[in-house]
Amino acid sequence: MGDIPAFLLRHTVQIEPHTGDGPFGPQYGEQASVLCFVDDKRRLVVGPTGDQVVSESTVYMPLDTVCPVHSRVTLPSGRTTVVLAASRRDGGGLPTPDHLEVSLM
Repeated sequence: MGDIPAFLLRHTVQIEPHTGDGPFGPQYGEQASVLCFVDDKRRLVVGPTGDQVVSESTVYMPLDTVCPVHSRVTLPSGRTTVVLAASRRDGGGLPTPDHLEVSLM
């Protein structure tokens, strides 16, 4: 199957990828618009420190999207949030929709 089907990518988010921490706090790369599917559903996920945290939204986007943990994401609603976890869902050639699953604060 390959990439996530384009007809499922119904939303657009703005991503500012986290590039590291500087003397004045987190630093971010250039903002990019990404077609995706946003699922606003509260659920427990394992955060970057290994603790269980509540995720308010999950975003499904193309597998090659750059969106590491701590990146800033602006949702179609205008809410700006932070990435708690990012999981690559790669079927390795199996007939599955390959995508990046991002859990947001």
